[in-house]
Amino acid sequence: MIPANVIEDLKYRNRIEDVVGSYVTLSRSGANLKGLCPFHSEKTPSFTVFPNDGHYYCFGCGEGGDVITFTMKLENLDYRGALDFLAKRSGVTLPEDDKFTPKGVSRQRVLEMNKCAARFFRDMLFDPETGAPGREYLLGKRGLSSAVVKRFGLGYAPNSFNALRDHLRKNGFTREEMVEGYLCQVSKKNDKNIYDCFRNRVMFPIIDVTGNVIAFGGRVLDDSKPKYLNSADTPAFRKSRNLFALNYARNFCSENLILCEGYMDVIALHSAGFQNAVATLGTAITPDQARLMKRYSDKVVISYDSDEAGRKAASKALKLLSEAGVDSTVLKMQGAKDPDEYISKFGADRFKKLISEGRSEFDFKIDGIKERYDFDIPEQKVKAGNALVNEIASYYSVIEREVYIGKAAEVLGMPAESIKADVNRVLRKKRYAEKKTKREELIRSTSAIGDRVNPDEAKSIKCARLEKQVLGMMLSREEFMKAGTLKLNAEDFYTSLNKRLFEFIKKAYENGGFDIGMLGQEFVSDEISRAVAYKDDRERLNINTDKAFDEAAENLKAETARQKKKDEGGEDAFDLIARRRKEVNK
Repeated sequence: MIPANVIEDLKYRNRIEDVVGSYVTLSRSGANLKGLCPFHSEKTPSFTVFPNDGHYYCFGCGEGGDVITFTMKLENLDYRGALDFLAKRSGVTLPEDDKFTPKGVSRQRVLEMNKCAARFFRDMLFDPETGAPGREYLLGKRGLSSAVVKRFGLGYAPNSFNALRDHLRKNGFTREEMVEGYLCQVSKKNDKNIYDCFRNRVMFPIIDVTGNVIAFGGRVLDDSKPKYLNSADTPAFRKSRNLFALNYARNFCSENLILCEGYMDVIALHSAGFQNAVATLGTAITPDQARLMKRYSDKVVISYDSDEAGRKAASKALKLLSEAGVDSTVLKMQGAKDPDEYISKFGADRFKKLISEGRSEFDFKIDGIKERYDFDIPEQKVKAGNALVNEIASYYSVIEREVYIGKAAEVLGMPAESIKADVNRVLRKKRYAEKKTKREELIRSTSAIGDRVNPDEAKSIKCARLEKQVLGMMLSREEFMKAGTLKLNAEDFYTSLNKRLFEFIKKAYENGGFDIGMLGQEFVSDEISRAVAYKDDRERLNINTDKAFDEAAENLKAETARQKKKDEGGEDAFDLIARRRKEVNK
């Protein structure tokens, strides 16, 4: 267990308002700071930073923690990796100690191995004999210059099952590291053997904004499948939280970012002077990637392929970017299937003009409806009208709906009043469905059914409530922490999560002191957020007295003993759910 004084010093040097403020725009709200949550999409700030006690909490999604937890989640780091990140940020050198070594393969080792692999792929590309297929594709077929190839660190994976494996072994990397880092995989015929994941492919290193090679993408040079192969998630990489070429684009995105589908589109755009281009990594855009783009620019131009798959992907991107608070437009490329081909055919100036003519979200949807339906056929025109009505009803803003009703009326050649009436009908139906959903959620929440963080809570709401009171007070004040360790033991807790929290706090307190930042050593982010919620809930109350703690502790002991005895009798949990439903329906 990492000593509390190490954690305290690191947090003192990395004030939470400074670290969070480098990712989130914060504004003063009394003694605290507020901003848009970086962990879920929202338009009204519900993410609050509490500088006085060094933690944050989002009242929208429930994420909470301290500066270490924040760094772990935002930078995709394990606990030790987050400590190293903050130490480097504040110019501190952490002591090397076996106690600090994370279990399994560390992020740092994967990063070192990726750097070694990237150099290997680059050397193979420029090898006179081995790299000929890669050079023929990149320099010949795709027409890239040597300067662009070197700028993006492109390489070539030989058509061999063991070339990279043997190279990594010579450089001191283990079988476990190669497999965990997704550079090699275990043979299905003989699990003692491993072989290269990337073979006969041009290689695209994925580099984060700090310059680390975190993963790879590879394009095959024959008819093998898949055409593109991308690194799976590793200790150093989460596919859903990163973007290709953001390390360059972040310096050129003051006006906007250009979102592409593939590596070659991005490279073609950068070569043509559009250095604000990025791409997702072999998957459709994710909410995390949308929020990542929001950190760097308020505007995104979607430049996807012009085929049906590209239109569907653009529609999803528009939705997620809008939820993240990003204004986005979609390019309408005619005469070319992708940005690379468009620039090759028409040049960079035409593409620049295309960007300025990008379609808004609603215009993009109108164009899609026009393509799907024939307005000269009455039945199809009705379907087109219904599709437009449903689209308009999906907008929250009354002003937006009014504007789009006018546009739809022009497109359909119908009175705006008729379209507005149908929009209001759909809105009434949606509100009824939302009310029903919220009612069911209330039933589930009051009975804690479906709680993945602490599933045992559903078995005894009363025990869980008392545990929250006790743990909330222990996390709030040291005197309650001392009292808890003296008056309670793990067996006095009924739910597994709260028992684990108590055991960890007790152990830390008895071995030199506890800091909430220490929870990252053994708990995942959702569990830490739950603990922070306990703390915040108690601190908002004015009844945190010694007497209140003693009563909660004694009641918890009694209730846990009663519940355990009741469990021995095999109580049916369905009765609990039925009772909650009746209570909510009253």
